[in-house]
Amino acid sequence: MKILLFGKDGQVGFELNKSLSSLGELITLGRDSNSYCGDLTNLEGISQSIRDIRPNVIINAAAYTAVDKAEEEPGLAFSVNADALEVMAKEATELNVLLIHYSTDYVFDGSGDQPWSETDKTAPLNVYGSSKLKGEEFIKNSGCNHVILRTSWVYGIHGNNFIKTIIRLANERNELSVVNDQIGAPISAKLLAELTALIIPLTVKEPRLNGIYHVSPSGETSWSDYAKFIVDAGKKLGFEFNVTSNNIKGIVSDQFKFKARRPLNSRLNTSKFKTAFNVELPHWKTDVEKTLKAILEK
Repeated sequence: MKILLFGKDGQVGFELNKSLSSLGELITLGRDSNSYCGDLTNLEGISQSIRDIRPNVIINAAAYTAVDKAEEEPGLAFSVNADALEVMAKEATELNVLLIHYSTDYVFDGSGDQPWSETDKTAPLNVYGSSKLKGEEFIKNSGCNHVILRTSWVYGIHGNNFIKTIIRLANERNELSVVNDQIGAPISAKLLAELTALIIPLTVKEPRLNGIYHVSPSGETSWSDYAKFIVDAGKKLGFEFNVTSNNIKGIVSDQFKFKARRPLNSRLNTSKFKTAFNVELPHWKTDVEKTLKAILEK
């Protein structure tokens, strides 16, 4: 099996490099790759790379993820998150191969308090969410074999993320203010990569498994409780911070002057994924502790 991975340098791409290695030949591309084009703004280059490589599976782990900046440069956000996916889906259709893509809970408006199901109505609140939804639509309308994994609050050992930000701020300050009205579950890039490796052979063999799936660990938390858990777990591991969990204050989203609106409800119903692939998903705290330990011991 030949697998083509776009976005090798991101959090998820970094972990996919390791998780996919046992499945066959892996060709990984980043924005600055030389042998083939991995720059998602170069649509002709992306198309030509796929034609030249002729993979059995295309995985897109690249994305424009600067949520606030997307409000200022929607053209770039849509180019990377939507137009590039139209090209990938077209080439996947031509080659009759599987396309795997990662999307987000930001395709929903974040209303209510029930976990979102795959069939729920989409209504993005910002440019980022709209661009990701458009990418999904291009894939679905192409008719190609595909799996779209919607997830949220991704973190990892590699790259920038919430855990690393809290570690830095907890060392620099004596108290923190963190949003407490956005609810979801953080997922590690490692878990997402491992699940991807699990579903590839199953989906290649059984095209009926095509479609959109929600993937998220069990349990739920707010960003402020997540931050408290990071600090407390770090101290149990023997690391000291200036901030204690008692000095992390929860505030509502409106107190932050974000350019882009964030969904308050990022809960995802993962029943479809667990049933289709016969897998159980761990509690969110499990991988946070492992990742935190790896980051702090670096």
